[in-house]
Amino acid sequence: MAWLVMIASLILVTWIVSLFTILILSFFPFTNHRAAPLRKRNNVLLVIAHPDDESMFFTPTINFLTSRRHNVQVLCLSIDGKGNIRKKELFQACVALKVPMQQVKIVNHPDLQDGFGKVWNHSLLANIIEEQITSHCINMIITFDNYGVSGHCNHRDVHYGVRQLLYDTLQKDIDVWELVSTNILRKYSGPIDIWLTMIWAMLHSSGTIQYFVNEHPRRSYRAMAQHASQWVWFRKLFVTLSSYTYVNTLRKIQH
Repeated sequence: MAWLVMIASLILVTWIVSLFTILILSFFPFTNHRAAPLRKRNNVLLVIAHPDDESMFFTPTINFLTSRRHNVQVLCLSIDGKGNIRKKELFQACVALKVPMQQVKIVNHPDLQDGFGKVWNHSLLANIIEEQITSHCINMIITFDNYGVSGHCNHRDVHYGVRQLLYDTLQKDIDVWELVSTNILRKYSGPIDIWLTMIWAMLHSSGTIQYFVNEHPRRSYRAMAQHASQWVWFRKLFVTLSSYTYVNTLRKIQH
């Protein structure tokens, strides 16, 4: 029993130290020297499947980009049965993340319906994404990887839609980055994962991996709270425990 108490105490202390480190970074922003592709201002398209994906998974990246004056566009590829409510919530969440409402586009297409078992056509996704690229002179895309953090089929289809776009158009002048999915232990390790992420990134070649520690974690909570229809106890718990609230790792998609 004593060793269980020791392990629990060690985890708690590490959690507190990690969270304290992140809070310090909110006052003294961390310079990630691996983020060379993002040192110049970019027109970035964040491609997500559902309203609240931006707040649950991508806030460290969004906070990094907006704080450095990158032009961030958000493309949400579905809306559920609470249509107008979810739209309003997404707009409010993006404003909380310093992304203006006019830079958020929500797609409501009969073939792109939210839900497990709903298969999305990758060519249709590619066409919609290409329209956004053309309309906003996009030179960088950020989206899910092929597992989609949670394994949700819509997240995975978004990834393959971006892949389809790259295959169809041979876009060579656009950098494409995917959010790396982690195992369940890291996923729910909260702020502790910042150390594991740094170690993991150092083991990979520079230029293909970059990570962002959340410089504004309180902003992430405010953003997710804007999704009032979804802000139930288990999502509050998820945002608290999820490493994606505190750090993002992006991997470059080679094409």
